[in-house]
Amino acid sequence: QVQLVESGGGLVQPGGSLRLSCAASGIDVSENNVGWYRQGPGEERSSVGHITRAGNTYYPDALEGRFTVSRDDAKNTVYLQMSALKPEDTAVYFCNVWIQGKPYWGQGTQVTVSS
Repeated sequence: QVQLVESGGGLVQPGGSLRLSCAASGIDVSENNVGWYRQGPGEERSSVGHITRAGNTYYPDALEGRFTVSRDDAKNTVYLQMSALKPEDTAVYFCNVWIQGKPYWGQGTQVTVSS
């Protein structure tokens, strides 16, 4: 059974940093492409970055340089390091993996950027 569990969210001041974790079970993150998404209030879910099986990372142009996706194969966990956070980064953050044509999502972790 595939399970993804996000953690690490919270309240952070503008300009601050936060690292989110996506702990996987039932799959090996090293054998799958894993993505991070976010959904702000009243917005659709959108990609903020992903890491491929080969370890390559990709980001939307608007987030390049502030968000970094990494992976710890020994812990079977994918991370999202966020820096220079802005109020507009406030959202619920999810990790995602597709297995045999089916998407799997975690429950999400709330990130609030506010002074």
